[in-house]
Amino acid sequence: MSSSSSLPAKPPPPPRPKTRGSYNCGRCGQPKKGHVCNLPSPAAADGAAPPSPSPSSSGGDTRLRRALSFDEPSSPEKKPRPDHDGRTMELGGRAVPVDLVVEVLRRLGPRGVLDAAAVSRAWRDCADRVWRVAEELRLRPAAAGLLGALLPRCAALSRLVLHMESDVDATMLSCLAFSCPSLETLEITMADKAINNMTGEELSRLVSEKHSLSILKIGGCSNLGFLNLSSSSLNVLWLSDLCSLSESVISCPNMSELSLCFTQQSTECTDLVSLMDGLGRSCPNLRNLHISSIQLSNEAVSALEGANLRGLCMLSLILGSKMTDAAVASIVRSCASLALLDLSGSSISDSGVGMICKAFPHTLSRLLLALCPNITTCGIQAATAQLPLLQLMDCGMSLRSNLQNEKQGAYFGEINGRIRLCPKLPTLKKQPMRQKLIIKHDNLKKLSLWGCSAIDALYVKCPELIDLNLNTCTNLHPERLLLQCPNLKNVHAFGCQDMLIGAIKNQLNHIFHASG
Repeated sequence: MSSSSSLPAKPPPPPRPKTRGSYNCGRCGQPKKGHVCNLPSPAAADGAAPPSPSPSSSGGDTRLRRALSFDEPSSPEKKPRPDHDGRTMELGGRAVPVDLVVEVLRRLGPRGVLDAAAVSRAWRDCADRVWRVAEELRLRPAAAGLLGALLPRCAALSRLVLHMESDVDATMLSCLAFSCPSLETLEITMADKAINNMTGEELSRLVSEKHSLSILKIGGCSNLGFLNLSSSSLNVLWLSDLCSLSESVISCPNMSELSLCFTQQSTECTDLVSLMDGLGRSCPNLRNLHISSIQLSNEAVSALEGANLRGLCMLSLILGSKMTDAAVASIVRSCASLALLDLSGSSISDSGVGMICKAFPHTLSRLLLALCPNITTCGIQAATAQLPLLQLMDCGMSLRSNLQNEKQGAYFGEINGRIRLCPKLPTLKKQPMRQKLIIKHDNLKKLSLWGCSAIDALYVKCPELIDLNLNTCTNLHPERLLLQCPNLKNVHAFGCQDMLIGAIKNQLNHIFHASG
């Protein structure tokens, strides 16, 4: 027997006390809480590279948090986190970190946060911390009192979206004026039965007192009476349901986008000539302009020419049945490089379309000429042939066969297939029956021919076309329809004959199998 066998056997190490698994360190066995282990990991001891730190441990937090932005994911780098103080609160008999509760509340909607604040003082403190750092808030308030109680807590709020189910009055406007000092975006839409009682004076005061406001969108503005806005910060202004403004002054030197939608009542009498004439002096940097009014005329567009807005990229002047080719001539002289032009509801003809094609062949990508009864298939085909960058074209209800059978409320379609109603324009005329339309274009992606009942035959060869609207093309023959569009995904055919719908399905199936 060797000498080593005479030595006493080494006693085994004492067993570790029973622990709770992951609550103890896997290297030394000590409790993890407050413990920093200096022993190397087994992988590091073997010479392997240590695991790379997670994004959160390296200083950059990549988690997406909503922080009261209820429709779109918020940008994590812009959302401030609440201050961490290490406090706990009792929840279900256990001590829970307050920071954890706040993070949970940040993912709730406003109603959930308000309900949590009513539980206890501790919950109310957590809710207050959520409101304090909220940058975006979307509400459907049924009373102005809710805004009065909530908005003063939101010191960091920069975007506020309200869908009002109650009337807008001076109390609510005062609450907006004296709260949210960092507000940059304000959007107000009205429910069906709610009334916007905002006056022109109240709107002017709100704009002047909000020095950081850059985007303002308000609906239901029928009680304004006048417009007199002055702001160096306002960049985007949308006002809808305007009616009979006695004065229209918008002095916003940094404004780039303006949208004014007037009611279609016969009593509407806003002086658009004066409005257009002043835009060049008061809004010299305007790039996008949208005006919807039955008072639009050649004179109003001519005043826009005098405004010298050469930087316009998007121009939309719709429902002006008094606008003719003379208005197109003014647009061509006043705009250098339009990317979008919408003259829906006007009385321009094929000659006007020709002027558009000659003026903007290298810039125009979207052309909307819906409800233009003086345009024929020749004008539409000329536009697709002479505008190589065209991606969207809407000619809805410009080619109609029988006006006597039309309803009193004419359809006003949209490129995505939806249909809304607008009053019939007085200059609509009957188009000849059995018209053939041929569309060939290399870049066109959306084509809308809704309500073109005068079309008898249609041939579309557009390799990039994705969306085709044929709603209420009632006289289009199934055997005279040919679609050579390998990327076509959506075809709208509401109100068409069953045989035409079947022909469309067959051609779509053929396109699908050919591409597959």
